[in-house]
Amino acid sequence: MVGAGRTFGRFYPAVSLLHELDPRAKILATAIFILGIFLVGSIPGLLEVAAALAVLVVASRVPPGVFLRTLRPVAIIVILTALFQILFSREGVTLFEWGILQVHEGGLSMGFFLALRILLLVLAAGLLTATTSPVALADGVEDLLSPLKRFRFPAHEVAMMTTIALRFIPTLQEEAQKIMNAQAARGASFAEGGLIRRAQAFRPVLVPLTVGAFRRADELAEAMESRGYRGGEGRTRYRELRFQVRDALALAVAALVIALGALL
Repeated sequence: MVGAGRTFGRFYPAVSLLHELDPRAKILATAIFILGIFLVGSIPGLLEVAAALAVLVVASRVPPGVFLRTLRPVAIIVILTALFQILFSREGVTLFEWGILQVHEGGLSMGFFLALRILLLVLAAGLLTATTSPVALADGVEDLLSPLKRFRFPAHEVAMMTTIALRFIPTLQEEAQKIMNAQAARGASFAEGGLIRRAQAFRPVLVPLTVGAFRRADELAEAMESRGYRGGEGRTRYRELRFQVRDALALAVAALVIALGALL
C-alpha cells in the first residue's frame, strides 16, 4: 500500500523518467553521488549537490514526504554531529560565549557542513530504492558484479542478499513499531527519563524483534527452497536489461553535478 507509512528501502511505484532508467545506471549514478559527496569540500558545493537531488526528487514524482521520512531515522545522528562541532570546535571568530560554552564561526560552519553531507548521503540512497523495484535492483547489482564471476565471486547470491536486506528494513521497522505500541498499551514508556533510561526501555523491544527477524528469515528460506530455488545457475529473466542513451546521459549528468560541486 502506498501511504504515509513508507520508509527507507521501499519502492514507490510511479511513472517518471527516473523509474524508467536502467537499474544499473541508477546504481552507478548513486555510487557517483555517494562517493562524490565525500570529495565536495565546501558548503556551496554541497548546496549545489542538494539542489540537483531536489530536482531529481521532483522529477521522480514521489511525494517529498516520503523522502523526509527516510531522513527521520538519521535525525539523531545529524543533530549530535552538528552539536559536537558547534560546541567543541574552537576555529574562527567567537559568535557566542557563556561561561565555558563557546560557539565559534568555524564550528557552526563545520556542523552545518557535516549535517548536510549525512542528509545528502541518505537522500541519494533513498532516491535509488524509491525509484527502483527490488527485482530490478537485484538484476542491476547482479549484472554489475557479473564480471567477477570468473573469479568465483557469487554475484547472484550477493545481489539477492542485498535486495532481501533492503526489503527487510521497512518490514523490521513496522514490526518494531507494532511491538512498541503493544508495550505502550501495557504501560511502558519510551519517552520519559534520561538517555540511559530510554535505552533500557527498548530492551523489551529488541528481544521479540530479534526473534521475529530470525523467524522471518527461516520462513523465507523455506519458501525459497520449496519453490526450487538453487541459486542463479540456469535462471532466466522476464525482462532483460537494456542500457540506452538516456542511461548514459544520466551517468554523465551525475558526474557533471559532482565535478561542479567539487570545484565550488
